[in-house]
Amino acid sequence: MALTLAGRRAAAALTAALLVPLAACGDDGSREESGAGKATGAPPARLTVLAAASLTDVFKAAGAAYEKAHPGTRITFSFAGSQELVAQVRQGAPADALVTADTRSMDSVKADTGTPAVIARNRLVIATAEGNPHEVDALEDLGDPKLKVVLAAPEVPAGKYSRKILDARRITVRPVSQEPSVRAVLSKVELGEADAGLVYRTDADSAPGKVDAVDIPDAQNAIAQYPAATLKQSRNAEAAAAFVAWLSSPEAQKILRDAGFQKP
Repeated sequence: MALTLAGRRAAAALTAALLVPLAACGDDGSREESGAGKATGAPPARLTVLAAASLTDVFKAAGAAYEKAHPGTRITFSFAGSQELVAQVRQGAPADALVTADTRSMDSVKADTGTPAVIARNRLVIATAEGNPHEVDALEDLGDPKLKVVLAAPEVPAGKYSRKILDARRITVRPVSQEPSVRAVLSKVELGEADAGLVYRTDADSAPGKVDAVDIPDAQNAIAQYPAATLKQSRNAEAAAAFVAWLSSPEAQKILRDAGFQKP
């Protein structure tokens, strides 16, 4: 049954209170909101962007670059698994834009978004402890029952991609845990709670000296796509649209490339 207007507002208020901690870019908010932002085509605004967990590091850098180019604008990111972000959108979370790690998640809330655009792609790798002590060399090795493997949960994009490539090669993996985000998978391997896990290349690259990455041949791999879109519930529609459009700009694309993400 569709929520009444009052019910939707109540859900939005509850969601706002329960949102995962937000990572804000820039200073403490004391700077002046000058008209300089308008000179670049985007009005100054305070934006909240819901973004896939695998974008955590690169979006902090991208957000800082955007704020520098748009004085008066502040961007706050809420990072989580795409399935959690979708749930927040459906509950009316107060946000301005959404970036997921797969097109299916974005399509599931198309009634609540503008037209999405893919801003980057990614590929899976096998993450192991530094030095790869268990000598994991290929996907088939993940089927070893003696190996503690952790995967993202089936509803998480990384989990869907993982199952897709494992099923394609008929590899049976019984994970010791299924995590709510790809960053949680990485953390399990970093902490030694798992011997191996499937994560994105960029996640493995974010933990130098802590994990090793075993490449998966393209023919056996899956390509993750990251669509970005404005949210219709945004109170800063023009500024949100400007930020989403900027993600496809040469400046933003360079930041994504430098972080290991691939071209859209």
